[in-house]
Amino acid sequence: MPRTVLLAEDDRAIRHALERALTLEGYRVTAVADGVEALAQAHRRRPDVLVLDVMMPGIDGLQVCRELRAEGDATPILMLTALVETADRIAGLDAGADDYVVKPFDVEEVFARLRALLRRTDRTDRPDPAERAEADAGVRSAAPEEAPDDRYPQAAGLRMDPRARRAWRDGRELELTRTEFELLELLVRNAGTVLDHATIYDRIWGYDFGPGSKNLAVYVGYLRRKLDHPGAPQLIQTVRGVGYVLRAD
Repeated sequence: MPRTVLLAEDDRAIRHALERALTLEGYRVTAVADGVEALAQAHRRRPDVLVLDVMMPGIDGLQVCRELRAEGDATPILMLTALVETADRIAGLDAGADDYVVKPFDVEEVFARLRALLRRTDRTDRPDPAERAEADAGVRSAAPEEAPDDRYPQAAGLRMDPRARRAWRDGRELELTRTEFELLELLVRNAGTVLDHATIYDRIWGYDFGPGSKNLAVYVGYLRRKLDHPGAPQLIQTVRGVGYVLRAD
């Protein structure tokens, strides 16, 4: 079955061009011009992935993202933005987006990012019935006390539960997006090992966006804001010209 994409873009030329390109790529596309219609379509029939323009009249892409996440909708979201400042990109991630593309963009980059989002969604383990019942009852378990194997990777005071997509630092639970969680899990599982940019891009996004991309730096910066304590050393350290490493010292 073809994957379904809900595309919300108020610029008619961009919307039509991207709708045609996605259709030719094999997606089944529903294209709308504003956030109100995007929410209506998402409620009517949940797509496999959403592509949302940030700047739209009325309800913008950020608000659409916030509304869906507040409802518990975990559908992967790719944001399209003409805003290039890091703070603007962080606003999109903070709203619950999984990734973003900066305009003007190459349509092949959009395809690559969508493939990566869908691959990550496909390999996400669903909770078993007991876990689902616990979540439905609103019961929040503590971090696992022991990690006898790699089911619960841990390092530098961090502990993760990949099946439940939950993470803790020193017992404090972290609120992470899908991409943040997967990046942190990669670093935790390779704690003490320097991972170069190309390796991280390949493992997380499935595509190396080249030396000019700031995508990885933005996500690392956002993770640091959630992980680090005031006055404490950064857990995720930059190795200039190479990549990143997780270590406690």
